[in-house]
Parts: sequence; structure tokens; C-alpha cells
Amino acid sequence: MTYHTTMHTASGPAGRGPAVTATANDKNDDQARGQPFPRRRESSGLRPERGSGSDPGVRRRSGWMSAVRQLGAAGGLLATPALAFADELNAGDTAWMITATALVLLMTIPGLSLFYAGMVRSKNVLSVFMQCFAITGLMSILWAVYAYSLAFDEGNAFIGGLSKMFLSGVTVDSLSGTIPETVFMTFQMTFAVITPALIVGAFAERMKFSAMLVFMALWLTLCYAPVCHWVWGGGWLGAYGILDFAGGTVVHINAGIAGLAAALVLGPRKGYPATPMPPNNLAYTIVGAAMLWVGWFGFNAGSQLAADGVAGMALAVTQLATAAAALAWMLCEWIRHGKPSVLGIASGAIAGLVAITPASGSVGPMGAIVIGAASGVVCFVASTAVKRAMGYDDSLDVFGIHCVGGIVGALLTGVFCAVSLGGAGFGDGNESIGGQVVAQAIGVGATIVYTFVVSFVVLKILDAVMGLRVDADQEEEGLDLALHDERGYIL
Repeated sequence: MTYHTTMHTASGPAGRGPAVTATANDKNDDQARGQPFPRRRESSGLRPERGSGSDPGVRRRSGWMSAVRQLGAAGGLLATPALAFADELNAGDTAWMITATALVLLMTIPGLSLFYAGMVRSKNVLSVFMQCFAITGLMSILWAVYAYSLAFDEGNAFIGGLSKMFLSGVTVDSLSGTIPETVFMTFQMTFAVITPALIVGAFAERMKFSAMLVFMALWLTLCYAPVCHWVWGGGWLGAYGILDFAGGTVVHINAGIAGLAAALVLGPRKGYPATPMPPNNLAYTIVGAAMLWVGWFGFNAGSQLAADGVAGMALAVTQLATAAAALAWMLCEWIRHGKPSVLGIASGAIAGLVAITPASGSVGPMGAIVIGAASGVVCFVASTAVKRAMGYDDSLDVFGIHCVGGIVGALLTGVFCAVSLGGAGFGDGNESIGGQVVAQAIGVGATIVYTFVVSFVVLKILDAVMGLRVDADQEEEGLDLALHDERGYIL
């Protein structure tokens, strides 16, 4: 768990609420007089970073995160990101967070788009690109209009308020911690973009484009924003001391379980599983996976919201877990089928990225390797044997990789966050591995039950009102021509 020293204002929730304002002109005037930029002294405390799973306030710190803080304090390094005041802009933090925001957007367009498009049949390749691109546009607008407020404004334990609707109060001068609030808002927007885009892989090749847009708008409102608020916006899961540094529950379990609901409601593709449906272009898929791997450094290390040692550790463990998972999946496939495949190693890498996401701010390098290896094996089994046994058509294994991988990562975070195992310490109110694992399990269970039920009900209603699925002729023709009147390949 990580902290910035910050100012709490009466206008918003401590730690992650509406920002205080300090203008550049004020700063320049003070510097011209040879004085440091003035800091507000009304009240102060320690601000947990997103994913810390705790309410604002002074609390026990342990492990390597604490060491980073103590070194800074001992050296009087009040200008370092970890110790900067909330109303003082830090150029290094800001530059890093702008970069991280671009990296996370890169994960959706073109990373996820390529990863998914390569795995569908050639007659549906453009439909996947179109879905991801349209989701990027729609979620961006909805986030600015109201979803940012629902997720991060002060509200109650279950949902945020509406005082940030239409980005009210988000100005060129407003800050969130040590970065402009505009940067914080846009960084969070990229998470709200990629999370619903992940669901696309579960219903690929058979859902109406119009129904998809309506479902995604409702899902952002009813599932993503509330769960985001529960974990990162001061909601009830934070009170349990859940550790979710970058989105194991908020992003991956949330999207994965919604994907399963969509696969069940829409039913299998025509001809599944008897008809072979091989990927049309695995070169797209491996390039997309590589872009996701690179972009994930912004996803995980960026979630520290600062350019400091914790961000550096998050970057390191992300690399190690991903490598371990890619190799673990590859070995499982090699043993099971006699040959390793490009699709397998790419899928394993994504499984590792998913699993380390909740743990990236809480575990050390060796814990990350174990988490990655475990996710590679478990997600391989979930995406092959379990999927065949259950009979559902999760087209691109959204549930098997994102939900299952998110569960593996969330639960093992509770183990490897222990200082004795190289981690950064437990969440608020948890004093043992058992206690932390219970807290993690509560977060996992709550997200699964809530999002599955809401997603299932919304899909059923939409199916009754407007229909979810293209007709049999359109599915046979392919969504590229049937829905968009275009072809992905003209050879």
C-alpha cells in the first residue's frame, strides 16, 4: 500500500476526490520572491494510492514501499513524488502519467483490436476492429459526461455522486495529488475504455452492432462505474482492505464474468463446436499481444500515479509474471499436444498480465513469478478442458483468461503481499495471510455475483426489446459484409 502526503479539502473525499487548485501564476510569483510554492495547511494526512484498498488516514506501512518512503523522508526529499503535497504539481509524475495514459489507450487501439481480430474468421475481422474502435469513442464520451463522477466523486459506499458530471470543476488548474486532474481523469478513462472492450471477445462473430453499443453503455453505467467506486473511489470494498492495485477485480474479473454472461445469453456460434473455426491471422494476434504486453507497463506502473520506486517495482513484477505465464502455458500445451503454438504463448502472456494486475503494487519479484506461472497453468486448463466440459462458447476465452486469471491473481495477492514473502504488507485491518486472502475473496465474490447478475438481466432485457444476435444468414455471410458492407481482405 502506497501513500502521498496530501491535503484534504472539505469539498471532496480525502485521497481521491475533487482536486485542490493551485495556479501556475501563483507558483511563479512565489518563486520570483525566492519563496517555495505555498502549501495549504488546513489539514493533512496520508493518501492511499489507487488499489491500496484503504480509507484515507495514517496507517501502518511495511515492506519495500515503506522503505522507499522512509529514505525520502530521511534525506529531506520533500520534492520527490512520494512525499509531494497534493496541491503542488510534480513535473516528473505528470510526464510519466501522460505517457502511461497513452500506453493504456494503445492497449485497446490497436493492441486488443489486433489480438482479437487475428483470432476470428476472416469474414469477421473488421467487425472486431469496429467494435473496439466504437467502444473507445462511446466510453470516452460517457466517462466525461457522468461515469467519472459515478466512479470517483464523493458519494456513498456503493456509488459516487454527480458533482463531477460534465467534468464540472475539472479545469486546467485543478490537481489530483501531484498531477493535473485532467491527466488523472483521462488515465482512468482509458481503463473504462478497455474493460468493456475485453467483453467483445466473448460474443465475437454473432452480436448485432447496435445491441453491442447499447449494452456497453448500460454496462459501463451499471457495472464498471459502481465496482470501480467500491474498490478505488472510497466504496465498501476498500473498507475490507482489499488489495487491487491496477484492476484485478475492477477490470478483469468484471469484464470476464460479463463475458460469460454474454456467451450464455447469446448462445454458441453457428456450427460450434463441430465446425472448425481456426484463427484467420495469428500474425495479428501475436503483434496485438506484444502491444498489450508493452502497454501493460502503463496499466500497472501507471496505477501508482507517480514516478517513484513503487512504479518501478510494479513494472518489474509485471515483466516477470508475464514471462512466467507465457512459458507455463507454452509448456502445458507442449506436454498436452506435443507442440507449442504461437496462439498458446500469446494467450499465456495475457494470462500473466491479467494475474499480476491486482498484485503489481503489493508483491515482490519472486512472488510475481509464482503468480505468473500459476495463472499460465490455471488459465490453460480453464480455456481448454473446463470450457469443453461446460459447453459454453466464449469465442476468444474472455472468461477463461480474464476472469479466471483475475481470480488467481487476486487471491495470490493475499498470499504474496506478506512481508515475509517479499511483499509490501497487508491491507487495512488484515494482520495475516489468511485474513488478507479472505478480504480478497470477498472482493472477488462480490464482483462475480453482482456483475454476472446485472449483465445477464441487462442482456435478457435487450434481447427482448431489440434482439442481440444477427440472423443466421448474416452470421453465415460474416459481420464485415452484413453489418458494415466492407471486407477485411480483398485478395
